[in-house]
Amino acid sequence: MIKVAVLGYGTVGSGVVQVITENQEIVAKRSGQEIQVKYVLDLRDFPGDPIQEKVVHDFNVILEDSEIDIVVETMGGTKPAYDFVKASLEAGKSVCTSNKELVAAHGAELIQIAKDKGVNFFFEASVGGGIPVIRPLNDCLTADKILQINGILNGTTNYILTKMSREGSDFDAVLKEAQDLGYAEKDPTADVEGYDACRKIAILTSLAYGKQVDYEDIYTEGITKITAEDFAYANKLQASIKIFGSSKMVDGKLYAMVAPQMILADNPLFAVNDVFNAICVTGNMLGDVMFYGKGAGKEATASAVVSDVVVATQQMGNNVQILWDADKMEVASMDDMENRFFVRLAGQDKAAVEAAFGPVDYVEAGIEGELGFLTGKMKEKDFNAKVSAMDGFITRIRLGF
Repeated sequence: MIKVAVLGYGTVGSGVVQVITENQEIVAKRSGQEIQVKYVLDLRDFPGDPIQEKVVHDFNVILEDSEIDIVVETMGGTKPAYDFVKASLEAGKSVCTSNKELVAAHGAELIQIAKDKGVNFFFEASVGGGIPVIRPLNDCLTADKILQINGILNGTTNYILTKMSREGSDFDAVLKEAQDLGYAEKDPTADVEGYDACRKIAILTSLAYGKQVDYEDIYTEGITKITAEDFAYANKLQASIKIFGSSKMVDGKLYAMVAPQMILADNPLFAVNDVFNAICVTGNMLGDVMFYGKGAGKEATASAVVSDVVVATQQMGNNVQILWDADKMEVASMDDMENRFFVRLAGQDKAAVEAAFGPVDYVEAGIEGELGFLTGKMKEKDFNAKVSAMDGFITRIRLGF
Protein backbone atom coordinates (compact mmCIF):
# COMPACT_ATOMS: atom_id res chain seq x y z
CA MET A 1 0.00 0.00 0.00
CA ILE A 2 1.14 3.51 -0.89
CA LYS A 3 0.37 6.17 1.70
CA VAL A 4 -0.11 9.77 0.63
CA ALA A 5 -0.17 13.12 2.43
CA VAL A 6 -2.12 16.02 0.93
CA LEU A 7 -0.93 19.56 1.69
CA GLY A 8 -3.93 21.88 1.67
CA TYR A 9 -7.60 20.92 1.84
CA GLY A 10 -9.00 23.61 -0.42
CA THR A 11 -10.71 23.14 -3.77
CA VAL A 12 -8.03 20.99 -5.41
CA GLY A 13 -6.84 19.23 -2.25
CA SER A 14 -10.35 18.11 -1.32
CA GLY A 15 -10.81 17.02 -4.93
CA VAL A 16 -7.70 14.85 -4.74
CA VAL A 17 -9.02 13.13 -1.62
CA GLN A 18 -12.38 12.65 -3.34
CA VAL A 19 -10.85 11.09 -6.47
CA ILE A 20 -8.60 8.72 -4.50
CA THR A 21 -11.52 7.69 -2.26
CA GLU A 22 -14.35 7.39 -4.80
CA ASN A 23 -12.20 5.85 -7.56
CA GLN A 24 -10.18 3.71 -5.17
CA GLU A 25 -10.66 0.48 -7.12
CA ILE A 26 -9.69 1.84 -10.54
CA VAL A 27 -6.81 3.88 -9.06
CA ALA A 28 -5.44 0.76 -7.36
CA LYS A 29 -5.81 -1.30 -10.52
CA ARG A 30 -3.93 1.24 -12.65
CA SER A 31 -1.22 1.97 -10.13
CA GLY A 32 -0.64 -1.67 -9.21
CA GLN A 33 -1.41 -1.28 -5.51
CA GLU A 34 -3.80 0.43 -3.15
CA ILE A 35 -3.31 4.16 -2.51
CA GLN A 36 -4.49 5.64 0.77
CA VAL A 37 -4.54 9.20 2.09
CA LYS A 38 -2.97 9.11 5.57
CA TYR A 39 -2.66 12.84 6.32
CA VAL A 40 -4.17 16.13 5.25
CA LEU A 41 -2.21 19.23 6.25
CA ASP A 42 -4.26 22.36 6.83
CA LEU A 43 -4.41 25.25 9.28
CA ARG A 44 -8.12 24.63 9.74
CA ASP A 45 -10.16 21.88 11.35
CA PHE A 46 -13.12 20.30 9.59
CA PRO A 47 -15.58 19.18 12.27
CA GLY A 48 -18.19 16.81 10.90
CA ASP A 49 -16.09 15.96 7.85
CA PRO A 50 -14.69 12.39 7.81
CA ILE A 51 -11.35 13.92 6.78
CA GLN A 52 -10.95 15.44 10.25
CA GLU A 53 -9.37 12.28 11.65
CA LYS A 54 -6.55 12.66 9.12
CA VAL A 55 -5.97 16.40 9.57
CA VAL A 56 -2.64 17.55 10.98
CA HIS A 57 -1.41 21.10 11.49
CA ASP A 58 2.35 20.42 11.67
CA PHE A 59 4.15 19.58 8.43
CA ASN A 60 6.90 17.81 10.37
CA VAL A 61 4.44 15.03 11.22
CA ILE A 62 4.35 14.22 7.50
CA LEU A 63 8.03 14.83 6.88
CA GLU A 64 9.14 12.50 9.66
CA ASP A 65 6.70 9.68 8.86
CA SER A 66 8.57 7.02 6.89
CA GLU A 67 5.26 5.51 5.75
CA ILE A 68 4.51 8.54 3.56
CA ASP A 69 5.74 7.75 0.05
CA ILE A 70 4.06 10.57 -1.90
CA VAL A 71 3.27 14.16 -0.94
CA VAL A 72 0.56 15.99 -2.88
CA GLU A 73 0.95 19.79 -2.75
CA THR A 74 -2.19 21.83 -3.51
CA MET A 75 -1.56 24.85 -1.28
CA GLY A 76 -0.73 27.33 -4.04
CA GLY A 77 1.83 30.12 -3.96
CA THR A 78 5.49 29.63 -3.18
CA LYS A 79 5.56 30.11 0.60
CA PRO A 80 5.49 27.77 2.42
CA ALA A 81 4.85 25.41 -0.50
CA TYR A 82 8.44 25.59 -1.81
CA ASP A 83 9.95 24.79 1.59
CA PHE A 84 7.57 21.88 2.15
CA VAL A 85 8.07 20.40 -1.33
CA LYS A 86 11.85 20.74 -1.22
CA ALA A 87 12.00 19.13 2.23
CA SER A 88 9.75 16.28 1.07
CA LEU A 89 11.94 15.53 -1.95
CA GLU A 90 15.11 15.68 0.14
CA ALA A 91 13.51 13.21 2.56
CA GLY A 92 13.03 10.74 -0.30
CA LYS A 93 9.32 11.34 -0.90
CA SER A 94 7.91 11.90 -4.39
CA VAL A 95 5.84 15.05 -4.87
CA CYS A 96 2.87 15.75 -7.15
CA THR A 97 1.66 19.34 -7.41
CA SER A 98 -0.88 21.53 -9.17
CA ASN A 99 0.98 24.71 -8.21
CA LYS A 100 1.95 26.71 -11.31
CA GLU A 101 3.64 29.47 -9.31
CA LEU A 102 5.88 26.93 -7.62
CA VAL A 103 6.72 25.06 -10.83
CA ALA A 104 7.41 28.19 -12.87
CA ALA A 105 9.72 29.63 -10.20
CA HIS A 106 11.49 26.50 -8.93
CA GLY A 107 10.75 23.68 -11.39
CA ALA A 108 14.31 23.05 -12.55
CA GLU A 109 15.70 22.96 -9.01
CA LEU A 110 13.00 20.60 -7.72
CA ILE A 111 13.37 18.28 -10.71
CA GLN A 112 17.11 18.05 -10.00
CA ILE A 113 16.56 17.29 -6.29
CA ALA A 114 14.11 14.54 -7.23
CA LYS A 115 16.66 13.08 -9.63
CA ASP A 116 19.42 13.17 -6.99
CA LYS A 117 17.17 11.41 -4.46
CA GLY A 118 15.77 8.82 -6.85
CA VAL A 119 12.18 10.05 -6.47
CA ASN A 120 9.87 12.06 -8.72
CA PHE A 121 8.50 15.58 -8.98
CA PHE A 122 5.39 15.62 -11.16
CA PHE A 123 3.25 18.64 -12.08
CA GLU A 124 0.77 17.68 -14.80
CA ALA A 125 -2.02 19.76 -13.21
CA SER A 126 0.04 22.98 -13.14
CA VAL A 127 -0.89 23.76 -16.77
CA GLY A 128 -4.28 23.20 -18.33
CA GLY A 129 -6.00 21.72 -15.30
CA GLY A 130 -7.20 18.29 -16.42
CA ILE A 131 -5.74 18.52 -19.92
CA PRO A 132 -2.83 16.07 -20.35
CA VAL A 133 -0.06 18.20 -21.87
CA ILE A 134 2.98 18.06 -19.54
CA ARG A 135 3.50 14.31 -19.88
CA PRO A 136 2.99 14.30 -23.67
CA LEU A 137 5.58 17.08 -24.00
CA ASN A 138 8.00 15.11 -21.85
CA ASP A 139 7.28 11.60 -23.14
CA CYS A 140 5.46 11.59 -26.48
CA LEU A 141 6.91 14.49 -28.51
CA THR A 142 10.54 13.72 -27.79
CA ALA A 143 11.37 12.92 -31.43
CA ASP A 144 10.24 16.34 -32.63
CA LYS A 145 11.91 19.71 -32.53
CA ILE A 146 9.28 22.02 -31.03
CA LEU A 147 8.84 25.07 -33.24
CA GLN A 148 5.94 26.80 -31.55
CA ILE A 149 3.49 26.61 -28.65
CA ASN A 150 0.30 28.63 -28.70
CA GLY A 151 -2.30 28.17 -26.00
CA ILE A 152 -5.53 29.42 -24.49
CA LEU A 153 -4.30 28.85 -20.95
CA ASN A 154 -6.84 30.60 -18.74
CA GLY A 155 -10.52 29.69 -18.55
CA THR A 156 -11.62 32.91 -16.88
CA THR A 157 -10.33 35.18 -19.63
CA ASN A 158 -11.57 32.85 -22.36
CA TYR A 159 -15.04 32.93 -20.82
CA ILE A 160 -15.01 36.73 -20.64
CA LEU A 161 -13.85 37.16 -24.24
CA THR A 162 -16.37 34.57 -25.49
CA LYS A 163 -19.23 36.44 -23.80
CA MET A 164 -18.03 39.78 -25.16
CA SER A 165 -17.91 38.31 -28.66
CA ARG A 166 -21.37 36.75 -28.52
CA GLU A 167 -23.21 39.56 -26.76
CA GLY A 168 -21.32 42.71 -27.75
CA SER A 169 -20.88 43.52 -24.06
CA ASP A 170 -18.15 45.59 -22.46
CA PHE A 171 -15.37 44.03 -20.39
CA ASP A 172 -16.48 45.39 -17.00
CA ALA A 173 -20.03 44.03 -17.35
CA VAL A 174 -18.88 40.55 -18.36
CA LEU A 175 -16.24 40.45 -15.62
CA LYS A 176 -18.88 41.15 -12.99
CA GLU A 177 -21.05 38.37 -14.43
CA ALA A 178 -18.09 35.98 -14.38
CA GLN A 179 -17.46 36.84 -10.73
CA ASP A 180 -21.12 36.30 -9.85
CA LEU A 181 -20.99 32.85 -11.50
CA GLY A 182 -17.76 31.91 -9.73
CA TYR A 183 -15.69 31.83 -12.91
CA ALA A 184 -13.60 34.83 -11.82
CA GLU A 185 -12.03 35.55 -8.45
CA LYS A 186 -13.01 38.54 -6.36
CA ASP A 187 -9.56 39.89 -7.25
CA PRO A 188 -9.22 38.81 -10.90
CA THR A 189 -5.87 40.51 -11.53
CA ALA A 190 -3.81 37.36 -12.07
CA ASP A 191 -6.24 36.19 -14.74
CA VAL A 192 -7.25 39.35 -16.59
CA GLU A 193 -3.76 40.87 -16.63
CA GLY A 194 -2.29 37.64 -18.05
CA TYR A 195 -0.04 36.67 -15.12
CA ASP A 196 -1.60 33.21 -14.74
CA ALA A 197 -1.11 32.41 -18.43
CA CYS A 198 2.42 33.79 -18.28
CA ARG A 199 3.52 31.25 -15.67
CA LYS A 200 1.93 28.45 -17.68
CA ILE A 201 3.63 29.33 -20.97
CA ALA A 202 6.93 29.64 -19.08
CA ILE A 203 6.50 26.05 -17.81
CA LEU A 204 5.57 24.67 -21.23
CA THR A 205 8.43 26.50 -22.94
CA SER A 206 10.96 25.34 -20.34
CA LEU A 207 9.87 21.75 -20.97
CA ALA A 208 9.88 22.16 -24.74
CA TYR A 209 13.46 23.40 -24.85
CA GLY A 210 14.87 21.81 -21.70
CA LYS A 211 16.12 25.02 -20.09
CA GLN A 212 14.80 27.52 -17.56
CA VAL A 213 12.58 30.21 -19.06
CA ASP A 214 11.85 32.88 -16.45
CA TYR A 215 8.26 34.09 -16.57
CA GLU A 216 9.46 37.57 -15.57
CA ASP A 217 11.18 37.82 -18.97
CA ILE A 218 7.98 37.15 -20.94
CA TYR A 219 6.07 40.15 -22.31
CA THR A 220 2.61 40.06 -20.72
CA GLU A 221 -0.49 42.01 -21.72
CA GLY A 222 -3.99 41.42 -20.35
CA ILE A 223 -7.50 41.81 -21.71
CA THR A 224 -8.73 44.83 -19.73
CA LYS A 225 -8.44 47.15 -22.75
CA ILE A 226 -10.39 44.93 -25.15
CA THR A 227 -13.72 46.57 -26.04
CA ALA A 228 -17.01 45.74 -27.73
CA GLU A 229 -15.81 47.87 -30.68
CA ASP A 230 -12.80 45.58 -31.12
CA PHE A 231 -15.18 42.64 -31.46
CA ALA A 232 -17.27 44.55 -34.00
CA TYR A 233 -14.21 44.72 -36.25
CA ALA A 234 -13.31 41.08 -35.52
CA ASN A 235 -16.79 39.95 -36.53
CA LYS A 236 -16.43 41.75 -39.85
CA LEU A 237 -13.22 39.77 -40.41
CA GLN A 238 -14.96 36.55 -39.32
CA ALA A 239 -12.28 36.49 -36.65
CA SER A 240 -12.17 36.01 -32.89
CA ILE A 241 -10.15 37.70 -30.14
CA LYS A 242 -8.54 35.47 -27.53
CA ILE A 243 -5.65 35.83 -25.13
CA PHE A 244 -2.80 33.42 -25.79
CA GLY A 245 0.37 32.29 -24.13
CA SER A 246 2.76 31.87 -27.03
CA SER A 247 6.38 30.94 -27.66
CA LYS A 248 8.32 30.12 -30.80
CA MET A 249 11.84 29.67 -32.09
CA VAL A 250 12.89 31.88 -35.01
CA ASP A 251 16.45 31.73 -36.34
CA GLY A 252 17.67 30.29 -33.06
CA LYS A 253 15.99 32.96 -30.93
CA LEU A 254 13.16 32.32 -28.48
CA TYR A 255 10.23 34.73 -28.63
CA ALA A 256 7.49 34.52 -26.03
CA MET A 257 4.52 36.60 -25.00
CA VAL A 258 1.09 36.61 -23.40
CA ALA A 259 -1.31 38.92 -25.20
CA PRO A 260 -4.71 39.14 -26.91
CA GLN A 261 -4.60 38.08 -30.54
CA MET A 262 -7.10 38.25 -33.36
CA ILE A 263 -7.37 34.86 -35.05
CA LEU A 264 -9.18 33.79 -38.21
CA ALA A 265 -11.56 30.87 -38.59
CA ASP A 266 -8.89 28.56 -40.04
CA ASN A 267 -6.91 28.67 -36.78
CA PRO A 268 -7.42 25.39 -34.85
CA LEU A 269 -7.98 27.41 -31.65
CA PHE A 270 -10.73 29.58 -33.15
CA ALA A 271 -13.61 27.46 -31.80
CA VAL A 272 -12.25 27.07 -28.24
CA ASN A 273 -14.79 28.99 -26.21
CA ASP A 274 -16.15 29.59 -22.71
CA VAL A 275 -14.05 28.18 -19.84
CA PHE A 276 -12.25 25.63 -22.00
CA ASN A 277 -8.50 25.69 -22.60
CA ALA A 278 -6.48 24.40 -25.54
CA ILE A 279 -2.79 24.19 -26.35
CA CYS A 280 -1.44 23.80 -29.88
CA VAL A 281 2.12 22.45 -30.12
CA THR A 282 3.89 22.55 -33.49
CA GLY A 283 6.72 20.09 -34.16
CA ASN A 284 9.05 20.07 -37.14
CA MET A 285 8.00 16.54 -38.11
CA LEU A 286 4.57 16.00 -36.59
CA GLY A 287 3.11 19.40 -37.38
CA ASP A 288 0.28 20.69 -35.18
CA VAL A 289 -0.99 18.74 -32.18
CA MET A 290 -3.80 20.20 -30.08
CA PHE A 291 -4.67 19.41 -26.46
CA TYR A 292 -8.19 20.49 -25.46
CA GLY A 293 -10.37 20.25 -22.38
CA LYS A 294 -11.36 21.80 -19.08
CA GLY A 295 -8.49 23.95 -17.95
CA ALA A 296 -9.64 24.40 -14.38
CA GLY A 297 -12.16 23.19 -11.85
CA LYS A 298 -12.03 20.90 -8.85
CA GLU A 299 -12.66 17.56 -10.56
CA ALA A 300 -10.56 18.15 -13.68
CA THR A 301 -7.51 19.45 -11.81
CA ALA A 302 -7.75 16.80 -9.09
CA SER A 303 -7.96 14.09 -11.74
CA ALA A 304 -4.68 15.31 -13.25
CA VAL A 305 -3.01 15.35 -9.82
CA VAL A 306 -4.12 11.80 -9.07
CA SER A 307 -2.88 10.65 -12.48
CA ASP A 308 0.55 11.87 -11.34
CA VAL A 309 0.12 9.97 -8.07
CA VAL A 310 -0.60 6.81 -10.08
CA VAL A 311 2.53 7.27 -12.20
CA ALA A 312 4.62 8.06 -9.11
CA THR A 313 3.36 4.79 -7.59
CA GLN A 314 4.18 2.86 -10.74
CA GLN A 315 7.66 4.38 -10.79
CA MET A 316 8.40 3.97 -7.08
CA GLY A 317 12.19 3.71 -6.71
CA ASN A 318 12.77 4.96 -10.27
CA ASN A 319 13.30 8.58 -11.27
CA VAL A 320 11.47 9.54 -14.47
CA GLN A 321 13.71 11.79 -16.55
CA ILE A 322 12.39 15.30 -17.15
CA LEU A 323 14.59 17.53 -19.28
CA TRP A 324 14.50 20.96 -17.65
CA ASP A 325 17.90 22.28 -16.66
CA ALA A 326 18.55 25.29 -14.46
CA ASP A 327 20.58 26.94 -17.26
CA LYS A 328 18.62 30.00 -18.27
CA MET A 329 17.28 30.38 -21.80
CA GLU A 330 17.11 34.00 -22.85
CA VAL A 331 13.89 35.40 -24.27
CA ALA A 332 14.54 37.63 -27.28
CA SER A 333 13.45 41.26 -27.20
CA MET A 334 9.89 41.99 -28.24
CA ASP A 335 11.28 44.76 -30.41
CA ASP A 336 12.49 42.19 -32.92
CA MET A 337 9.38 39.98 -32.96
CA GLU A 338 7.49 40.14 -36.24
CA ASN A 339 3.70 40.36 -36.27
CA ARG A 340 0.77 41.68 -38.24
CA PHE A 341 -1.42 44.19 -36.42
CA PHE A 342 -5.05 45.23 -36.44
CA VAL A 343 -5.18 48.97 -35.75
CA ARG A 344 -7.95 51.40 -34.84
CA LEU A 345 -7.47 55.12 -35.47
CA ALA A 346 -9.76 58.08 -34.83
CA GLY A 347 -10.27 59.89 -38.12
CA GLN A 348 -10.43 58.88 -41.77
CA ASP A 349 -6.98 59.83 -43.09
CA LYS A 350 -6.19 56.87 -45.35
CA ALA A 351 -3.40 58.79 -47.03
CA ALA A 352 -1.54 59.13 -43.72
CA VAL A 353 -2.08 55.44 -42.95
CA GLU A 354 -0.68 54.33 -46.30
CA ALA A 355 2.21 56.77 -46.08
CA ALA A 356 3.20 55.18 -42.78
CA PHE A 357 2.35 51.51 -43.37
CA GLY A 358 2.20 51.08 -47.12
CA PRO A 359 -0.59 48.86 -48.46
CA VAL A 360 -3.05 47.82 -45.73
CA ASP A 361 -6.34 45.94 -45.58
CA TYR A 362 -9.16 48.19 -44.37
CA VAL A 363 -11.94 46.84 -42.18
CA GLU A 364 -15.31 48.60 -42.13
CA ALA A 365 -17.33 47.94 -38.95
CA GLY A 366 -19.71 50.89 -39.17
CA ILE A 367 -18.11 52.77 -36.27
CA GLU A 368 -18.37 56.48 -37.04
CA GLY A 369 -15.19 58.52 -36.98
CA GLU A 370 -12.85 55.51 -36.94
CA LEU A 371 -10.57 53.75 -39.34
CA GLY A 372 -9.71 50.07 -38.85
CA PHE A 373 -7.04 48.27 -40.83
CA LEU A 374 -4.65 45.31 -40.91
CA THR A 375 -0.95 45.95 -41.48
CA GLY A 376 1.55 43.71 -43.19
CA LYS A 377 4.07 41.80 -41.10
CA MET A 378 6.67 43.98 -39.42
CA LYS A 379 8.86 44.14 -36.35
CA GLU A 380 7.29 45.41 -33.15
CA LYS A 381 9.77 48.27 -32.89
CA ASP A 382 8.95 49.41 -36.43
CA PHE A 383 5.22 49.28 -35.76
CA ASN A 384 5.59 51.24 -32.54
CA ALA A 385 7.66 53.91 -34.30
CA LYS A 386 5.12 54.29 -37.10
CA VAL A 387 2.02 54.39 -34.90
CA SER A 388 3.56 56.80 -32.38
CA ALA A 389 3.98 59.34 -35.14
CA MET A 390 0.29 59.17 -36.10
CA ASP A 391 -2.60 61.14 -34.65
CA GLY A 392 -5.71 59.47 -33.27
CA PHE A 393 -4.30 56.07 -32.31
CA ILE A 394 -6.89 54.09 -30.31
CA THR A 395 -5.59 50.55 -30.01
CA ARG A 396 -3.87 47.65 -31.70
CA ILE A 397 -4.29 43.89 -31.50
CA ARG A 398 -1.83 41.43 -32.94
CA LEU A 399 -3.02 39.09 -35.67
CA GLY A 400 -2.61 35.34 -35.03
CA PHE A 401 0.81 34.39 -33.63
